Amino acid sequence: MTKNNFQIPTLLTCNNEMVELANQVKKVAQTGCTTLLITGKNGTGKEVIARLFHYYGSRKNKPMVTVNCGAIPSELVESELFGHEKGAFTGAHERKKGCFELADGGTLFLDEIGEMPKPMQVKLLRVVELGSFRRVGGKEEVQVDISLVSATNKILSDEVAAGDFREDLFYRLNVIELNVPPVASAQRRYTIISELL
Repeated sequence: MTKNNFQIPTLLTCNNEMVELANQVKKVAQTGCTTLLITGKNGTGKEVIARLFHYYGSRKNKPMVTVNCGAIPSELVESELFGHEKGAFTGAHERKKGCFELADGGTLFLDEIGEMPKPMQVKLLRVVELGSFRRVGGKEEVQVDISLVSATNKILSDEVAAGDFREDLFYRLNVIELNVPPVASAQRRYTIISELL
């Protein structure tokens, strides 16, 4: 999990599709959209697109918290996302804020959302629907106001069909989908995409 002191994102590309996509991201961010799904193969720049979305939105002066869902052991995912109370489990010596709480007012970027363990998907769905959650071992509801950006290299509709991803969560996350094109190397001229868009 990373929490950023935000800097202006810069994307160097020789792909006209990426230039068009960056312009799309700017337009989507400026509509006030708070739920975005970014799809595309590994290495195509999905996190850069998420950073552009945060930068061009109204929350750019608030935190952007990034979580790689595939890198967290399944038994720690709930605590990482929602935090925990002191004494909630062995080793919980103090209250810990989770990623949702740390991102309050800003943007939470869930990278590799297709790797989210199935039992956690229903808990994530609840937060997306209600904007609140309970810390592990907690009783009170914690309210948050965030933009939620998810990214995946998987085709989530196929994951839904296979029973590996909840259909209701998929539709909640897929309010707007932006697909990042494969890296192109045939064009000669590079374009720097930054705050000048």
